[in-house]
Amino acid sequence: MKKRVAVSAILLGAAASGLLYLTHAHAFKAAAAAPPAPVPVVAGVVAQHDVPIYQNGVGTVIAYNTDVVRAQIQGQLISINFTEGQTVHAGDLLAQIDPRPYQAQIDQFEGNLERDQAQLTNARANLARYNQLGDKGWATPQLIETQKAQVGQLEAALKTDQALIEAAKVQLSYTRLTSPIDGVVGIRQIDVGNIISPTTANGLVVVTQLDPISLIFTLPEGVLPQIQRQQQASKTPLPVLAYDQNNSLQLGEGKLALVNNEILQTTGSIQLKANFPNRSRQLWPGELVNARLLVTTRHNGLTVPANVVQQGPNGAYAYVIQPDDTVAMRPLKVAQITDGEALIDSGLKAGEQVVVDGQYRLQPGTHVTILHGEAAEEAATQQAQQAVIP
Repeated sequence: MKKRVAVSAILLGAAASGLLYLTHAHAFKAAAAAPPAPVPVVAGVVAQHDVPIYQNGVGTVIAYNTDVVRAQIQGQLISINFTEGQTVHAGDLLAQIDPRPYQAQIDQFEGNLERDQAQLTNARANLARYNQLGDKGWATPQLIETQKAQVGQLEAALKTDQALIEAAKVQLSYTRLTSPIDGVVGIRQIDVGNIISPTTANGLVVVTQLDPISLIFTLPEGVLPQIQRQQQASKTPLPVLAYDQNNSLQLGEGKLALVNNEILQTTGSIQLKANFPNRSRQLWPGELVNARLLVTTRHNGLTVPANVVQQGPNGAYAYVIQPDDTVAMRPLKVAQITDGEALIDSGLKAGEQVVVDGQYRLQPGTHVTILHGEAAEEAATQQAQQAVIP
């Protein structure tokens, strides 16, 4: 009897275990058969609008004019009339050389002029008397001719005196060292009390014109025909934009002034010069900047955010969201990426939805759900944070 009870208990336990196994196995199969959850992504739309096409180069800012203020005469500096870094205008007094030696020379020449004028007056009076005497036969022709020569000699002396005075006044004007241009003065090279002369190595100071200002930059020689065609078509100077080295801040907008007359054989590039208004002085001489030359405009160009473009073994591609909320991988041909916007040559159509963020979890055929509002902004922020992690 005890044996039968034990056997029954064992059979009941086995039955319960089998039932439990079948229940869990069914649950596992049901879970395996369930489709994966859609992947959340941030989506964008392929836009169509006019897109400027730029050629990008690196350049150096140079002053529009740079002048070293030098003395044209020798003398002692008695005053400095500027502050380093000051903005000055053409004709402003920068320094004064002791004018007394040059004023004394003018006074001497003016005294000579007055003396010769008095002698000339006397010589002309004598000539008049000799002429009267000659008419009466009381003066010889030789005496009259000699007096005429003396008058002519004194008239020439007056012209010489006047020329010497003018030259001395020019020398006196050189005692005022003035700014030749509008600009900003640099570091003073000599102090009050020192002797300055035309041979002084560094002069008085350097004046640099900052508005307008120039930029010299280089581009590959292959873009030269495109630039020439655009110049002939537009008949106006091509626009040039200047950006900082990070391409994050626009420093100025100017016009192309020159395409240099030869190609640099060592680098296979061409030099270009652009001029910029620079009232805010965001451009500074010697600064290294990125230059963008506008060569044409793509009308009705297709654009997407730059994050849409992914790089794979076969080149650029993007994930396109299809009507059934699955994604397809679409190969792309990208014309340019500027300011966070990619211009697409081929691979997309206007109005198509593309994945902007969340591509790392996707593969062709993956179902997606599109995030909106704060969720989309949070996903974009997370992607930006991850992008800066090395």
